[in-house]
Amino acid sequence: MICALFAASPRDAAAQDKINIDDLMGRARNGDQAAARKLAQAYYLGHDGIAQNFREAAHWYLVLAKQGDAPAQTSIGLMYARGYGVKKDPEAARKWWTLAAVQNEPGAQFNLGLIYARGNGVAQDYAQAFRWFHEAAMRGHVQAQHNLGMLYHEGKGTRRDPVNAYYWIAIAARQGDDMARKSLQTVTAGISREQMEATDNRVDEWFNRPSKTQH
Repeated sequence: MICALFAASPRDAAAQDKINIDDLMGRARNGDQAAARKLAQAYYLGHDGIAQNFREAAHWYLVLAKQGDAPAQTSIGLMYARGYGVKKDPEAARKWWTLAAVQNEPGAQFNLGLIYARGNGVAQDYAQAFRWFHEAAMRGHVQAQHNLGMLYHEGKGTRRDPVNAYYWIAIAARQGDDMARKSLQTVTAGISREQMEATDNRVDEWFNRPSKTQH
């Protein structure tokens, strides 16, 4: 089973300082991207006296997305996917996530993997799902790491590979992912003790890697 919840940009979940909405609005209207981003986040989350307003959040994320801002493209894609503040439009969601994904935004890459794995608004395509989960997994996206491992386990979009299934799911499990911890019991049965020990060493290397991605 793959994790099937769409991801937002990590910036949307970050804690926010108290804001002056009038100041932000003025700066955002004058083209200040940082102000527009804070404004979009404030309306999306609703905090510090700012009422949650998905329509306003969508407006400002769209402003940023059109300027090539990858996290905003991920966020507006999510809003189109869920119908938050805009009419639900899976094709628009896919368009914005694709634009963000080619800029190496892991949340967008994960979301593309999901829609191709499930056939949401597109023809089901496990090869594309594998591609985008792999890209996101290499950039540290935990749910993508789990889903990639499950594709290796099931032989969907790639040849069946019990060792790599264990590898990616173990990486996700070590980061506290509950679904990965459950899946680890399943994939462990498909490899030998020697393979497990060797792969655990590879997992250790993942966490000791100097860069954000591993090829």
